Amino acid sequence: MHAPRNARRRGARVISIPRDRTPAAAPWLTLGLGLLVGLALLLAALPARAGVFNPETFTLKNGMAVVVVPNHRMPVVNHMVWYRVGSADEPQGKSGIAHFLEHLMFKGTTKYPGGTFSAAVSRNGGRENAFTSYDYTAFHQTVAKDRLPDMMRMESDRMRHLTLTPQDVEMERQVILEERRQRTDNRPSGILAEHVDAALFLNHPYRRPVIGWEHEIRGLTIPDIKAFYDHWYQPENAILVVAGDITAAELKPLAEATYGAIPRGPGPVRARPTEPPQQAARTVTLADARVGQPSWNRTYLAPSYVADLAGVGTHDQALALEILAEVLGGGTSSRLYQALVMGQGIAVSAGAYYSPDSQGPAKFLVYASPRPGVAPEALEAAVTAVVQDLLAGGITQDELDKATARMRDDAVFARDSLRTGARVLGTALAIGRSIQDVETWPERISAVTLDQVAAAARAVLHDERAVTSILLRKEAS
Repeated sequence: MHAPRNARRRGARVISIPRDRTPAAAPWLTLGLGLLVGLALLLAALPARAGVFNPETFTLKNGMAVVVVPNHRMPVVNHMVWYRVGSADEPQGKSGIAHFLEHLMFKGTTKYPGGTFSAAVSRNGGRENAFTSYDYTAFHQTVAKDRLPDMMRMESDRMRHLTLTPQDVEMERQVILEERRQRTDNRPSGILAEHVDAALFLNHPYRRPVIGWEHEIRGLTIPDIKAFYDHWYQPENAILVVAGDITAAELKPLAEATYGAIPRGPGPVRARPTEPPQQAARTVTLADARVGQPSWNRTYLAPSYVADLAGVGTHDQALALEILAEVLGGGTSSRLYQALVMGQGIAVSAGAYYSPDSQGPAKFLVYASPRPGVAPEALEAAVTAVVQDLLAGGITQDELDKATARMRDDAVFARDSLRTGARVLGTALAIGRSIQDVETWPERISAVTLDQVAAAARAVLHDERAVTSILLRKEAS
């Protein structure tokens, strides 16, 4: 169960990157950026100067933030609790503890033991799940509106009263180890993805996999997990987001009676190491007989919505980088696809991807999968030529206009989904952004200029701050 930026969900179901931006031969990319339908693509549907989700907000006396996203199309609500803690907040040598705890949260409390919560959701025709990322952990249920009070009572109870037994811990340890085998160890693309992250981040905890290293998962103890839970699972470190057929006036008394009754904790503070300047290009190659389609990728360090990056760029370049990714590799009309697939015919797919939704450094990717008989060196040269041409001449006004129009078109149904607003707003608050940042996104993306896109490209697209990864089919001897 661990999700966005290397995020997964309960039931070992991984959410893919939206719009088929991932290279067909590199499914490992779906582990890195799943769950949310990219913020840039989701929010641009509305006219400039209009709100996006128009949420209502308030804060409980114990410091817990509450966001309500009214959507009265049907008598259903999506109830989410986000914690500002993820795998990047784990103690050194104890990777996987955030994801392990997410599994154990479903084991129950003294008041609601042995799967009572999940049984109640199922009995009432609802759906539930959870996910862990580098930066946050979230739990959610979708139920009929009249079942919401039950969900709030049970979810608030496990915020502080989780029970951990040796039997439950060992059972979930085996589940997680099997999940790791299925998603990583038995997949060449998964193995390569972990090596890429370990090479890309020299010092930042994003270099560790969200699910954890196998030997460290095996070594986690009940005291380890309990200490992590007690430290981070506090009301002032949590965000309640409810989307659906409800208003803030209706939700507030329910929130005060459930979450509001939990005493305020010590207020955990994140303290993460930063990434030093990088000066050497790196290449990671994996050959495996199980590879069906070879692939080539280059992953650049980039700033995110909230994180500046020494020697690279600043967070205010994130919007320009979103447009850059759209122009460079956002679909069949993009520069990479037109050059490598349609023009030269040396690739079966090609594109670019950038997701700025992280508290720390982000990644900007360019990728391609070769046609049979095309060497990785030839593919790399072709991708490099497209990138260098963009750096030399920038993008055109026509490309800028069409890119922003496509981003708006892709987001036209953002308001209709119960889960989209809850997830976009929850993610934003969990990484340190504000509601205002989300609500003003359309007008801010519309204001990005050609010069800003060119400057962002020059800042980020440097090979000495990138890892090139090559996935090859190993021929039988």
